[in-house]
Amino acid sequence: MRSTGPDSGAGAMSGAGSGASPDGPRGPRSGRPPRPDDPEEHDDSDLLAALLDGMDAALCAFDADGVITHWNREAERILGWSAEEAVGRKGFAGWAVRSADADDVQGRLFEAMRAKGRLVHEFALVTKDGGRVLVRTQSAGVRGADGRPAGVYCAFSEVHAQIDLERSIALSEALLEDAAWGVVLVDADLRPAVVNAHAARALGTARGAMLGRPLGDLLVHGVEELENALQHVLAEGGPPAPVDLWVTLRADADEHGEDEGEGPHRGASGSGTAGSGASGSGARSYGGSARGGTGGSGARRCWRSGFLRLASPLAEEPVPLGVGWFFQDVTEAKRLEQEGSLLRFRGHQAHRAGLAAAECENPLEAATVHLDFSLAGFADHALLDLLAEGEPLRLVRAAATPAGGSGPCSPVASGTIPVRYVEGHPALQAVERCGSVRAGAGRTEGAAARQWARARQWPEDTVHALCAVLRSRARTLGVVTFLRGPARRPFDRTDAAYAEDVALRVAAALDLAALVRR
Repeated sequence: MRSTGPDSGAGAMSGAGSGASPDGPRGPRSGRPPRPDDPEEHDDSDLLAALLDGMDAALCAFDADGVITHWNREAERILGWSAEEAVGRKGFAGWAVRSADADDVQGRLFEAMRAKGRLVHEFALVTKDGGRVLVRTQSAGVRGADGRPAGVYCAFSEVHAQIDLERSIALSEALLEDAAWGVVLVDADLRPAVVNAHAARALGTARGAMLGRPLGDLLVHGVEELENALQHVLAEGGPPAPVDLWVTLRADADEHGEDEGEGPHRGASGSGTAGSGASGSGARSYGGSARGGTGGSGARRCWRSGFLRLASPLAEEPVPLGVGWFFQDVTEAKRLEQEGSLLRFRGHQAHRAGLAAAECENPLEAATVHLDFSLAGFADHALLDLLAEGEPLRLVRAAATPAGGSGPCSPVASGTIPVRYVEGHPALQAVERCGSVRAGAGRTEGAAARQWARARQWPEDTVHALCAVLRSRARTLGVVTFLRGPARRPFDRTDAAYAEDVALRVAAALDLAALVRR
């Protein structure tokens, strides 16, 4: 409800005298009609009538004797009494208030003449058709030029409308202060205009620091998807369901590096040690990086987002004021969901591989079947190298996928010629450590990346590698190497555990093949 100040009430009462007659109205909107020979006063009266009729709140005014001098259109709409019927009556008794309540209402209204400031009351008024409506009033006294009380003005509106307004304001304040999810109001230029405390913490900045800044100053990855969603909402309205957005904060990227885990790093990331006689549960890294992807990418966050288009309620046609963006961090739940889905898929693939391998008469063929089923959604290539007897350490290629494209893992006719692995090669390290080893090309791209792969005897499109040792009956049988191209993320610890599980199945098949040959 819009309230009017004492100044407007004083203006409204300026033409009202204390000698008004209650027997009839003295003008449609004001206390007395303008004189025909005074055009300036006529203009002032028209302006006053237009201002009163344009108010969103109902307004009536009383002179010092309690006679109604002003009555606007909103008061007419709420109660049904026209200005011609209301102006000139003394008080509300007998027509707008029940007789039993008249004295109490009159006393509370005119209490404002002696009080400082505005008084707020709730009354039950009577409509023209005999109904009753509960209104909330704000009344204030009006003083004349001599400083003595000259009357009272009263602005009122239906209680339910006022409660709706207060509820909307309270909801807005609660969302912007106490909500357990982020709330950002974005203007039509896609810049934050209002931010609550939760959103500021999630975005890693102060509330005032992000206002008016482009979203690209706050986010490194995911800003394009977010801006596209905001533009769609401005043009078409909000989506019917929440949207999951993966983002990387600029603060996290500046702290950890835009590409997670970059730079050469060596050493153990698992528990496997050379000569321990058991494969480690983790993977060791070798001369490379884990760029992007899930592995080590703690800065990536998933925000479940909802959007609402904001339009002005005062415009004749809907005018977009911006977008309300509500989000909640669901990163952990999303990661668990993805990991669970991945584990179910890999378990299903292992089950299918076991069924297919059981139908193979040749154990080496069964080993390649396990590798074929493991490649789905996991790697681009697989290499199977067996350990040759004698010293020094040598590996002989037994099976591989086609280097120039996709295809099944097939045995190769290499005889006993060892693969030309240089000292410190990840496959040799896996044998020496009886564990898994990860490797990557790091920031290297183009010809340098191809040279990096060729130096390790891998296909030229390789940028990520994972070597898992083959162990059976406390003996090392060889190494299986999984390779990924630039379109895939680096291998992580979860991938290393899966590779070790596949290696156990392959090693059992190869051990059986050796027994059969004997």
